[in-house]
Amino acid sequence: MAASKIFITGASQGIGRAVALTLASEGHHLCLAARNTEALTQVRDEILSAGGAASVCTVDVTEPEALTDRMREADDELGGFDTVIANAGVTVGRWSGKLTYEDIAPILDVNVKGAAATMLALLPRMVARKRGHLVGISSLARYRATPKMAAYSASKAFFSAFMEGLRLDLQTTGVAVTDIRPGFVDTELVAGMKRMPFLLSPDQAAQKIVSAIHRKARVAEFPFPMARLMRTLARLPDAAYERAVRR
Repeated sequence: MAASKIFITGASQGIGRAVALTLASEGHHLCLAARNTEALTQVRDEILSAGGAASVCTVDVTEPEALTDRMREADDELGGFDTVIANAGVTVGRWSGKLTYEDIAPILDVNVKGAAATMLALLPRMVARKRGHLVGISSLARYRATPKMAAYSASKAFFSAFMEGLRLDLQTTGVAVTDIRPGFVDTELVAGMKRMPFLLSPDQAAQKIVSAIHRKARVAEFPFPMARLMRTLARLPDAAYERAVRR
């Protein structure tokens, strides 16, 4: 993969930070996007001190119009992004009997509206340039809902299906679409969860994500045992799945 210009959301911590550092180490210019300017600056300085190239783009993905404007400004400033990575995500775990719309609103704003806006902001430009790569971080949770995670699972199912639809439409345009579906990764997003089988570190996840970006894979699921389990659960009849979850 030749040196390129890459825009990534959620770059201040977790998976986004690890992916940004990995890509920067390969010689790519990273435009780091998130709400926390201080944290972004720390990531940028780490990249610069290692001899890499990076810039900071303070932006809130829950404001689609402002996000689109800022991404297009950065696209002009840097002469066109080759890759856009929609990584920002949040979760709320709560039993549905006590769930309120206020609980799930941040998930819809970030994981659905923000993720879609990130993927679409530069898409017309990429199509006009006849090149580009859209990368979205969805989740293995897209296969089936899990207890206390109704909104999160639904948001990832939306995003994964959205990327599939984009990929089908863009097949002849020169714009690739990659759906990344991680299992559990040791970040703030899963802090407090009791059961996290096949847990990966952010660096381990970043290596798999960057490999998928290099290949321009349509879909990348990991770790393999967790992916196989989720695909198996997806094929279970609803009644059997509900019994399995209760146990």
